[in-house]
Amino acid sequence: MQLIGMLDSAFVRRVAITMHLLDLPFQHRSISVFSTYPQFRAINPVVKAPTLVCDDGVQLMESTLIIDYLEALAGRSLMPAGVEARRAALRLIGLALAACEKTVQMVHEKRLRPAEKQYAPWEQRIREQLVAALEGLEHAVLEAPPRVDEGIGQDGLTVAVTWRFTQLLVPETILPAAFPALAALSARAEQLPAFIAAPPL
Repeated sequence: MQLIGMLDSAFVRRVAITMHLLDLPFQHRSISVFSTYPQFRAINPVVKAPTLVCDDGVQLMESTLIIDYLEALAGRSLMPAGVEARRAALRLIGLALAACEKTVQMVHEKRLRPAEKQYAPWEQRIREQLVAALEGLEHAVLEAPPRVDEGIGQDGLTVAVTWRFTQLLVPETILPAAFPALAALSARAEQLPAFIAAPPL
């Protein structure tokens, strides 16, 4: 299998780490949707990262859908089996992915849109949504921290990757002092072999 996309994307990286944790062999192709757009488009005309190219050439997109397939392929899941535990994990993952999406929006607004076309109220709204998602995560992690060790689940994995993503892209907006539990969780996760094997830089 081939995983297409840059590991500085939280969406690509959570798939790569999941594949390492599930012991699924794959080739990572570090192709950008921006700087190498034509090369990416030649693989997937939708130019969507991550793209997983399966052994038979079938392409899958969207990190959560790719992970669902990978878990079925591996015959085991990084999600808890119990309904209540699964709901708690899904809540964390949902907040984390929302934070990732808002981080991407902030970067696009500031770096890709011409200054004369930027709209301050919209930027403020995105910032508020990002902070709200991270505040929800901080509270949830303080209340019931997800497992962060060799048995890390998809909730802890995604939360950790999300925090590192914000620190790579919007460190001036999201300060570690405001989210100490998230910063500490991510720091622990980054020491795990599966995270080290898929560095964001």
